[in-house]
Amino acid sequence: MRVVMFGYQTWGHRTLQALLESDHEVVMAVTHPKSDHVYEKIWDDSVAELAEKHDVPVLLRNRPDDAELLTALRDVEPDLIVANNWRTVLPPEVFDLPQHGTLNVHDSLLPAYAGFSPLIWALINGERQVGVTAHRMNAELDAGDVLLQRAVPVGAKDTVTDLFHRTVDLIGPVVNESLDLIASGRARWIPQDRSRASFFHKRSLEDSRIDWTWPAEDIERLVRAQCDPYPNAFTHHRGARIRIVESEVSQGRYGGTPGRIFIREGDGVVVVAGAQARNGRLPGLVVKRVRTEDGTELAATDYFRTMGGYLTARP
Repeated sequence: MRVVMFGYQTWGHRTLQALLESDHEVVMAVTHPKSDHVYEKIWDDSVAELAEKHDVPVLLRNRPDDAELLTALRDVEPDLIVANNWRTVLPPEVFDLPQHGTLNVHDSLLPAYAGFSPLIWALINGERQVGVTAHRMNAELDAGDVLLQRAVPVGAKDTVTDLFHRTVDLIGPVVNESLDLIASGRARWIPQDRSRASFFHKRSLEDSRIDWTWPAEDIERLVRAQCDPYPNAFTHHRGARIRIVESEVSQGRYGGTPGRIFIREGDGVVVVAGAQARNGRLPGLVVKRVRTEDGTELAATDYFRTMGGYLTARP
């Protein structure tokens, strides 16, 4: 088949690499220009550079709605478009142009976690597995019929970086198997159960701010979901912003006001957490390592030399 690829960052790069290694012909790649958005500078392997290395024509677009792009697509006569991590809406005149339409590769187990940053949101929410879905694109966000899904488990100590590497390694096999099914006429498209759909927005720095009324278990997952190289989960101590880079749920139950710096437990310092913490029946968050705004990383027991005081959402 003649294939056009729409994609961006490492997800798009892995998709293009899989297509280049397949038996199909990549006739064009469309990708976004480089961005200064904090999340788009992470996992930023260049689709354009990979395409150029293999003499694949490249078009750079923020939005795919201009006449020049549509003409270029028609000129290369694709049998299929494959998209992964394309950041703006593809119009029907693009996604329905090839005879086999557009295969979108999304890093969640649709219909759950449609939209943006699905791995981060899934980890925060305590999902037991994550994965990759190949589906046929339609006019609704990540809502088209599913061709193939592959899942991986989420371990109790996994970070979002662990899950990124595990799921990005699924892209090549999912793309190759999907294209083989389509090319051979064996593709079976299964409609999504839209009653189970959920949609998530792009992450921003505000989404990394710790809310100490969350249960300790949720905050601990937030810390793992915002590990390096992502912007870390942060809070404020005596007016200064600090980042929590390692934590765990306490063994003991601690009562009081959320955000109170309470007592040492093991090799960390307990911070009271949970909207109902006053009842004394909830665990706290054991903060183990912090990072100051100048980049200095410290054990929490070295940073918090005395107990008492509060961690707060804002200065």
